[in-house]
Amino acid sequence: MKTSDFDYELPEELIAQTPVEPRDRSRLLVYHRKDRSVEHRHFFDIIDYLNPGDALVINETRVIPARLLGVKEDTGVPVEVLLLRRQNASDWEALVRPGRRLKPGTRCSFGGGLLRCEILGNVEDTGGRTVRFLYEGVFEEILDRLGEMPLPPYIHEKLQDRDRYQTVYARQDGSAAAPTAGLHFTPELLDRIRRKGITVVPVLLHVGLGTFRPVKVEDAEKHVMHSEFCQVTEEAAETLNRLRAAGGRIVCVGTTSVRTLETFSRPDGTVVPGAGDTAIFIYPGVPLKATDALITNFHLPQSTLLMLVSALMGREEALRVYREAVRERYRFFSFGDAMFIE
Repeated sequence: MKTSDFDYELPEELIAQTPVEPRDRSRLLVYHRKDRSVEHRHFFDIIDYLNPGDALVINETRVIPARLLGVKEDTGVPVEVLLLRRQNASDWEALVRPGRRLKPGTRCSFGGGLLRCEILGNVEDTGGRTVRFLYEGVFEEILDRLGEMPLPPYIHEKLQDRDRYQTVYARQDGSAAAPTAGLHFTPELLDRIRRKGITVVPVLLHVGLGTFRPVKVEDAEKHVMHSEFCQVTEEAAETLNRLRAAGGRIVCVGTTSVRTLETFSRPDGTVVPGAGDTAIFIYPGVPLKATDALITNFHLPQSTLLMLVSALMGREEALRVYREAVRERYRFFSFGDAMFIE
């Protein structure tokens, strides 16, 4: 399986720079696996494709303002630290720029000294650093004051409202990026979905490099995912198994929900409770055991996310549908439109 097999042409003007308002007014491409047909709708129409007894699985992670801009203390050179994963009360795994100048022992300052850090060492498998923070007070409060939302590099517009890079159901701090398929939901739409008899089931995956790290090897199966923390509670597992046994579908909101359930599921599709790191890599040929349908955005060419979608649709079908989305002028990537695969 070659990485280049998952390439497609995307005009730059189709990369969404700002979110649609209201959230659920984004467009929705519906793909029916049974007959390979496509419909073009709006996201608020998603309720028409969910059945009473289904489970809608959401990732309730919350994005932290993980991008810190500061200076090297000894030279005043501008630096950037992107927080990826907390290791303990003071230490984080992070990406730093300029990497060549931020060697172990280097100290940086943010907010005029309100927050400081020391570079401890390299994290070999990610190319990042372990960073120790020095501060007085509550770290989360300082980060909320100084940090910026870590928008992907293909978004060039400044985000006016920080909450637009959060899902309306975000609960648990820890992500370096949003689970973007969930950005389309409004509280009102979720209420309508519940009233129809669909159960909304929360799981957790803190989004880090594992989801967005580019595939740099031509043999895609040799790509190594970076691990991310995920969790399925006993209540969530019991609810999912009960609904599926009664004939309901498990409809995942986003690839992170898929990766969480597939991490904590048995070969027969039974979901088990658990918490821990996952580096699961899903691509065509890897069976999906606990996922019946998927709500997702349109993903980057040659990405692990497109490969996951192809595991559900088939590679040729996924690329065919993506080409149709391009012809129909759908908006792509994080702030773009959505697709429902059933």
